[in-house]
Amino acid sequence: MNRPINFLGRGLIALLFVPAGIAKFATPGPFLEHMAAHGVPGVLLPLVGVFEVAAGLSILTGLFSRYSAVALALFCVATAAIFHLNFADHAERTLFLKDLAIGGGLFVLATSWPISRYLDDATFDKARPRDAVLTGAS
Repeated sequence: MNRPINFLGRGLIALLFVPAGIAKFATPGPFLEHMAAHGVPGVLLPLVGVFEVAAGLSILTGLFSRYSAVALALFCVATAAIFHLNFADHAERTLFLKDLAIGGGLFVLATSWPISRYLDDATFDKARPRDAVLTGAS
């Protein structure tokens, strides 16, 4: 039961980032305007698009998803801090909190159990049993 729920959760996270990354290539105009309005160089847009697609697919597949989850969490926190600081505007305040909440969920995902023995095992020491890795026991 845990694997399907885990995959569903990863799919929902990927559903946020993959289409957003593709949209940055399909219709860059609004993103470039928003970035310019907040002093962010437009040259970063293609990098952000590739990052969102690659990291979203990483979360979906479970391949290096711990690293992608941490990177996306930091990205969400940075996005909140750069783009959503107008707390007088209710929508901006909501977007700020949403970005922080997604970042928090991604930090949790980064520390959660891998979906497969073969995916995300790069961070585990093969010489120690899995419970020892999680609890810090030797």
